[in-house]
Amino acid sequence: MTRQAKPEKPRSFEAALAELETIVASMEGGQLPLEASLNAYKRGAELLQYCQAALQEAQQQVRILEADTLQSFAGGDENR
Repeated sequence: MTRQAKPEKPRSFEAALAELETIVASMEGGQLPLEASLNAYKRGAELLQYCQAALQEAQQQVRILEADTLQSFAGGDENR
């Protein structure tokens, strides 16, 4: 078995999602040989993990922003 180079990290969430959609479409076609299917599945799993981590990070940032906003609004209502 030959050792493959480590796949590169996606440029962005959108790039990872586009690549993942391409992989899914090619696998759904059912025309890939076994080894290519396994490699595509492996890459898809890596991309899925990357996308999930990016979404979790975005959710955390939104929570932080919402917490700051809610605190600011709560203080502003008392002065009315």
